Amino acid sequence: MIDLRSDTITRPTQEMRTVIANAEVGDDVFGEDPTVNELEEKLANMFGKESGLYCSSGTMANQIAIKTHTSPGDQVICSWAAHVYNYEGGGMASNSGVTAKLIEGARGLFKASDLEQAISPDDPHFPISRMVVIEDTSNKGGGAVWPRNDIMEISRLCGEKGLNLHLDGARVFNSLIATGTEYLEYGAYYDSMSICLSKGLGAPVGSVLLGPREFISKARRARKSFGGGMRQAGIIAAAGLFALENCIDRLITDHDNAKLIESALRGNPLIKEILPVETNIILFSLTHENMTQNVLDYLENKGILALATGPKTIRFVLHKDIEEHEIQNVIELCRSFELAV
Repeated sequence: MIDLRSDTITRPTQEMRTVIANAEVGDDVFGEDPTVNELEEKLANMFGKESGLYCSSGTMANQIAIKTHTSPGDQVICSWAAHVYNYEGGGMASNSGVTAKLIEGARGLFKASDLEQAISPDDPHFPISRMVVIEDTSNKGGGAVWPRNDIMEISRLCGEKGLNLHLDGARVFNSLIATGTEYLEYGAYYDSMSICLSKGLGAPVGSVLLGPREFISKARRARKSFGGGMRQAGIIAAAGLFALENCIDRLITDHDNAKLIESALRGNPLIKEILPVETNIILFSLTHENMTQNVLDYLENKGILALATGPKTIRFVLHKDIEEHEIQNVIELCRSFELAV
């Protein structure tokens, strides 16, 4: 089965499994796991941050960042499409007691001018705007890459207004590979960053929260209160190190394959719209919503799993576990699934 539902389904390679089996470990809650320490330090150095905190998931890293940056009653500003708002179980409210101010913008992106209008006035009737979150790439935006000039202007505005800027970097390496941006340059825009090691990089679990040393010290307390302290976590941290050293450059293959599939879909009469493909996500809508399940069933019967993300919308995500000959199969079926209805 060719599984295009998500890049979260990637599995460790045999080489990665060997590294996992041979990992040197200690008690990370005591700060004594050498592999975890190496991973945190490596990522902090890559992005020019003082310190890092290994977390079990991107959601945990994001929620710890929100908890650390804010106080109850504060406001977090993000896109209507943001993962922290849509897909983290209402964690902003339940974990930190904060509200969300949503910015409308195409593909989950916005500009500094949009942010400036969203900031609450200095008035006790309104919550205090404390934090801004951007997600690069934007999942609900079809893998859209944030323009670097927009990030730079948003970062500048956050500095002027005293707002903390956080990156949800679930697929940040897809963005960096697509644009060729230097890691240190990119990291300088943010007060904190959540860097995912699974998805396209292929590690089985884990994200690292990056930021100033004092921020990470507070974040470590939040992780403990969330039940996120791990003991001999070097076993999984080793997979993250392997992924950073071996799996980033190959992401461009996923991007290239996604463009090939996009081209095939454009010739299908059932397709109403395809969001521009910039990275490894293909998001397309059908002409009628009653076709969606038929198309999914047709593809599954032909050996392809896809995901409905709306009444008329289907998502494909390319990743390392898709072989070259399977890409050709997907291309052929994308040209012909009008047979599904």
